[in-house]
Amino acid sequence: MLLDERLKALRSKESAETPDALKSVISTEMKALISSGQAGRAVKVGAKAPEFVLPDVDGNTVSSVDLRAKGPLVVTFYRGFWCPFCNADLQAVEAAAERIRGYGAALVAISPQTPANSRLSLQENRLSFPILSDKNCELAAKFGIRWMPSQALQGVYRNFGTDVGSYNGDGSWALPMPARYVIAEDGTVAYAKVNANYTHRPEPNDVCPVLEKLKAGAA
Repeated sequence: MLLDERLKALRSKESAETPDALKSVISTEMKALISSGQAGRAVKVGAKAPEFVLPDVDGNTVSSVDLRAKGPLVVTFYRGFWCPFCNADLQAVEAAAERIRGYGAALVAISPQTPANSRLSLQENRLSFPILSDKNCELAAKFGIRWMPSQALQGVYRNFGTDVGSYNGDGSWALPMPARYVIAEDGTVAYAKVNANYTHRPEPNDVCPVLEKLKAGAA
């Protein structure tokens, strides 16, 4: 099943289970984020990607420079283990991981949640690639995709038992807009897709033509 089909099913489920008053808050917030144009101002194809050194679920540091020394890097930013749309996205990336690695690329996923919660993401989604913790979305901010939910939206999440500040471990509700990047070996962004609407994500296989071109160029 394509990721888009899974996301459509999740959107229908969310709509059916969310009271109208809460749906209104979510819709208003999403429309505001989309109309702000922030996604369009995020790091674009052709730009140099911000470098990073972030901890994995075991506390070991992972460097983008080290990963790029071996080939292109596919980076997926997601909100957290509590988000079913994010879990569907990660599972789709895992389904495409072998093909992506066939182009010599490495994969990582990044969220603001604690390493312990990232471990849950890793285990429950049965991922073969590392999840890194971006405290307070500091790296997301460098990519231009960090945003802060309003107090009204925070109340909606709490209504569903989701305390994002607790998941993030530092009380911060900062979140990344879901995004996928391909970073070439020289640090240049070769693919960039940012979704201000968290219920939409690109198909992971969309990066493969980009990786194929990078591989051909390196041959």
